[in-house]
Amino acid sequence: MGGAPVAEVATDEVQVWVDQDLCTGDGLCVQYAPEVFEFDVDGLAYVKGPDGELQQAPGARVGVPEHLRLEVIDSARECPGECIHVVRASDGVEVAGPDAED
Repeated sequence: MGGAPVAEVATDEVQVWVDQDLCTGDGLCVQYAPEVFEFDVDGLAYVKGPDGELQQAPGARVGVPEHLRLEVIDSARECPGECIHVVRASDGVEVAGPDAED
């Protein structure tokens, strides 16, 4: 669960998505950033669009508001299911989550 140093990604525009197949329903993400993550009736976490609507399509990405970037990055790094993927909007490179390079 590595990734680029927080200082490097704190200024990049990022998107986030949740792999529900790996989600454990632990809820750290919802605690870190309830504006971005929410549980559905299935007990799994999903991302929310800017209108607050759950994005339930597999791999659905949403932009992360600037003021929540660090919380979303922390949620990806702390997620026990390693199911949260934070990618740079400009090139799709994962900066936090299971596929991020150390």
